[in-house]
Order: sequence, then structure tokens, then C-alpha cells
Amino acid sequence: MKFKRILLKLSGEALMGEQGHGIDPAVVSMIAEQVRLIQAEGVEVALVIGGGNIFRGVAGATKGMDRVSADHMGMLATMINALALQDALEHRGVQTRVMSGIDVPKVAESYIRRRAMRHLEKGRVVIFGAGTGNPYFSTDTAAALRANEINAQVVMKATNVDGVYTADPKKDPRATRYERITFQEVLEKNLKVMDAAAIALCRENKLPILVFNMMEPGNLMAAVRGEVVGTLVN
Repeated sequence: MKFKRILLKLSGEALMGEQGHGIDPAVVSMIAEQVRLIQAEGVEVALVIGGGNIFRGVAGATKGMDRVSADHMGMLATMINALALQDALEHRGVQTRVMSGIDVPKVAESYIRRRAMRHLEKGRVVIFGAGTGNPYFSTDTAAALRANEINAQVVMKATNVDGVYTADPKKDPRATRYERITFQEVLEKNLKVMDAAAIALCRENKLPILVFNMMEPGNLMAAVRGEVVGTLVN
């Protein structure tokens, strides 16, 4: 395996499948199986999950809600997704811990860096919920932050397209995929890889980002083996 420890970033929208909202158990099951397969090969896996399939703080704020309250609602949405994925993984015999950026002791451990690293060393999958625990920060930024904190070797951003394109491939048939691109190019060209704060964190700490299509079975395994999958930002 090329990577021993990874941070996998999943959007909340990825969990809803074709439903348009909520959680599609079939999609969660598919994701859990891919994670189980790489974890069985000795890869230490941490995950950060968004909550856009349930509630997005920014969207709520644009409709008149207080931004801080809306973001806290979004954090709780990520916890719902984290618990759903934990359940799917444990049904497959994978020991899993959910760690939260906000205190919800009845359902998850509070995030403590050393404890998270010990869980990974013991072969447990760690799911980071509630983003950074602070309003105004996206789960993209949370993924970059947690990846750096736990000394992950790469941030793997799972999407439903096979990498980063010059334009939206669903709208522009002439769009071409980048195999490699620099952090600076991502910022200059305003490519929607992750938000600017996340890109800056990864660039500053020389942490690569791999953008790939996780909906294609086998892609996650290929990515951790170092095969050419998606787009590498470094």
C-alpha cells in the first residue's frame, strides 16, 4: 500500500444517493464495504463527513437564520451521518469510533487528538463528526485540519466525478481532467476542489489531496495502492 494512514472526506450529499435527501442505506453500505476492504489490508482510516444531505448551515443562513445557529444545526447533521456509517461498518465487523468536535457524550467521544491516533494505531476506523466544532468553518476545512493533526499521508476527497476538470464535465463536453495540479493552480483557477481555507492548510503542510470517484467500486483500493485514480493536488 502506498498510503498507511489516510483521511477520507465524504460529502453528506454522497450518502443520499438518488433520493434527493436523507440517507440511502445502499450507498452507506457500499462505502462501508470499500472502507472495510482497505482497512483489512492494514490501512489506517479516518473519515470526515459533511451534512448537506440533511442540513447546510450556509443555506439556512441565506434564508434568514442566524449563521451560528445554522452551523450548529449542520454540525448535528454530520453526527447523524457519522452514526449511520459507524453502524454500517460495525455490521461488517469493523471496530469504529465516532469522535465529535462538540460534546455529545451520550452518542460519541469528544475529539482528543492523542486518543484519535491511538484508535487508529489499534486498527479502528475513526469518524470525525461535527466538523471543527466551530461555526463558519466547513467540513472541508475540518478534513484538512484533522488530517494534519493525525499525521495522515493524504486527504482523499470522495466525489461522484473522476477527478478535477477544467470545467464542469456535466455541462461542458470539452472539459478535460487534470491528472496532477498544484495547490496554486487550484486557487488561481478557482477550481472547486475544497474551500480556500482547506487548500491553504494542505499547501502549508505539504499534504496532498486526491480527488476521485468513490462511487466506482474498487477505486478506493486502487487509490491507496498508489494507482492512477482521479486528480492529485500537491
